[in-house]
Amino acid sequence: MNPVRLTGRAALSLTRGIGAVALFAGRGLFRLRPFYGRAFAGQLVQIGWLSLPVVGLTALFTGAALALQIHSGGARFQASDVVPAIVAIGMARELGPVLGGLMVAARVASSIAAEIGTMKVTEQIDALVTLSTDPMRWLVTPRLWAAVVTVPVLVGVGDIIGILGGWMVGTQSLGFNSAAYLENTKAYLETWDVMSGLLKGAVFGLIVAVCGCWFGIHSGRGAAGVGRATKSAVVAAAVGILAANFVLTGLFFE
Repeated sequence: MNPVRLTGRAALSLTRGIGAVALFAGRGLFRLRPFYGRAFAGQLVQIGWLSLPVVGLTALFTGAALALQIHSGGARFQASDVVPAIVAIGMARELGPVLGGLMVAARVASSIAAEIGTMKVTEQIDALVTLSTDPMRWLVTPRLWAAVVTVPVLVGVGDIIGILGGWMVGTQSLGFNSAAYLENTKAYLETWDVMSGLLKGAVFGLIVAVCGCWFGIHSGRGAAGVGRATKSAVVAAAVGILAANFVLTGLFFE
């Protein structure tokens, strides 16, 4: 029960875990030969296309609510005219990538962990090894690259929908002129605001896919083990996204 020993043991365990996950991600990203194009295309649909409705709805309501909040708060300081600029910058820099990443984490990390965990429980992964197929190349690599490619696209679409949500509320409820609103948005939104959000989306996509694959492959036996793996994948992906967002924001805008 020595506190120094317990602290050191926890630190070593955390370091080993981070190193193991980093090596796992590296193997998954760079084991490209042979590359299974059909599996990759299927994951593009599963991770990207099928996540579009939930990401789009989240962005729409977030942009609309943000416009209402900024207008209400800005009215206290006679600054309600900044609604278009703040909605656009907020969606592009922070809310679009983070909320899009969290929605993808909730949907995709759980799905990947449950699917791979079930394959492990039913010994399908062992069957792949028996057939001389590398499970990393067949199961992990297509999912990692599909997430890295599609999540930035989802973030970009979410940014557009979120800004349109703010525009709808601004023109229909807050009395903004449509042309002036869009012109104000264009004037204050810079290229780097959008690009930084897309880069965050690529990192968040990698985090989501790595968490899903890692906990799926290391899931316990039986239904309870798959359930724990699914829960752990979603929690780890969500926390990883928020932590990575803090680090990337400091790097991009310090």
